[in-house]
Amino acid sequence: MSATPRFGRLLTAMVTPFTADGHLDLPRAGELADRLIATGTQGLIVCGTTGESPTVFYDQKLELFRTVIDAVGGRVPIVANVGDNCTDDSVEFARKVTALGGVDAIMAVVPYYNKPPQEGMYRHFCSIASAVDVPVIMYNIPARCVVNMEPETILRVARDCGNVVAVKQSNPDLAQVARIVGDAPDGFEVLSGDDEMTLPIMAMGGTGIISVASHVVGPQMAEMIAAQVAGEHTRALKLHLSLLPLFKALFMTANPIMVKDALRLAGFPVGTVRLPLVPPTPEQSAELARVMRGVGLLA
Repeated sequence: MSATPRFGRLLTAMVTPFTADGHLDLPRAGELADRLIATGTQGLIVCGTTGESPTVFYDQKLELFRTVIDAVGGRVPIVANVGDNCTDDSVEFARKVTALGGVDAIMAVVPYYNKPPQEGMYRHFCSIASAVDVPVIMYNIPARCVVNMEPETILRVARDCGNVVAVKQSNPDLAQVARIVGDAPDGFEVLSGDDEMTLPIMAMGGTGIISVASHVVGPQMAEMIAAQVAGEHTRALKLHLSLLPLFKALFMTANPIMVKDALRLAGFPVGTVRLPLVPPTPEQSAELARVMRGVGLLA
């Protein structure tokens, strides 16, 4: 395992801003990247789940990647999400994305809907990794993909594909995290994919978080992580517990519905979501505002 994180300890899974009529809002994407870096983000995941990747077409993703690359100007690592549930499409798109230049790594999710067996997952990630010369992050999220990438498969890919350097683990099973951490090759990282699991996964040897909440509580997340790394576990836990109501509120319905609403409430609107996602109900928005007041984000 790596003690020094390759992409930083606090990465943000950046939302994709849209205009009122549902088009990409590229200027706002650049402004959001600036805002996130200014509030503690050490690396950006662009057009992942929180970026509504299923409803952003390939050509639009390339536009978005170019915009963020230009806005960031090398200040923090940029991780472009390239994966979908077709291996050939993922490989072809990965090549196009890395050809842009300025992308520090790519991320790919376990194929969803088609429910591949473990051997299929192994071949999927090895195919993507062998097609590019940048680091690759695997993304394991059984709640969305229906299937879990077992620790043995994650470790097999990590050992056989030298440029697969991390897994975003959105599986709350800490026994699986411990298995990956304990047997991973040198330099391989486990990143939490769930704000609530940041401290538990870091306590097991994970290096950080790919966060949603950092859109609105970046400084607090950075402080919590720094405390954990410094061995100030009581302080880290206190910060975690203070943020826990927000972590939960941001997922009261499908992500990224509520985090986009949180940005609106915080005075940094990024537009709404694309169908089949829908805006929050008035009741959901009111509950989010109540929680945000409770953690000191709103007056």
